[in-house]
Amino acid sequence: MVATTVHLMRHGEVHNPEGVLYGRLPGYRLSERGQEMARAVAEHFADPARPHDVVAVIASPLQRAQETAAPIAAAFGLEVGTDPRLIEAGNHFEGMTFGVGDGSLRHPQHWPYLRNPFRPSWGEAYKDQAARMMAAVASAREVGRGHEVVLVSHQLPVWVTRLSAEQRRLWHDPRKRQCSLASLTSLTFDDDRLVGIGYAEPAAHLLPGASTVAGA
Repeated sequence: MVATTVHLMRHGEVHNPEGVLYGRLPGYRLSERGQEMARAVAEHFADPARPHDVVAVIASPLQRAQETAAPIAAAFGLEVGTDPRLIEAGNHFEGMTFGVGDGSLRHPQHWPYLRNPFRPSWGEAYKDQAARMMAAVASAREVGRGHEVVLVSHQLPVWVTRLSAEQRRLWHDPRKRQCSLASLTSLTFDDDRLVGIGYAEPAAHLLPGASTVAGA
């Protein structure tokens, strides 16, 4: 059997002083802390005491994911690849603040988008996110067969991929996602059979005080 590991990484902290749900909007870069997170994960992968065999680093086309991927790719002498299937989930509330006080939820015209949390009705269906992410994982397995590949994506697509891989229901409480900033959800395969799912937070020391407002 050939062992292959695909690491699904959530990007680092984003510079977002207005606290909007940035979604797929262009121009949202990593904060200084987010850049530190990316470097911390690169050091984790390049640690000679626990060697990793990364042969490809592929990211969502969004700026924050590309910037997160860059130091990891550099640590292995690789270029950052791009896969649009790794992009953030589509969301009706993109570009808005999301809350009851002075946010978009105080406006009745938005309420119909909350009618079905199981799909969800406010954005891209969970099953569609899982399908495109699983397709990206399958492609990564072929690229890195017998080695390791890092895919840099976003919180919700990574989380629903894990739920799908574990054959759990896709609708969930967002507060209970195990997918912190710059975390790694690792899928290990023997040939094409999934044999293990791991989770790690190489940048855990940078999480206290980090902004997760509209984090994704």
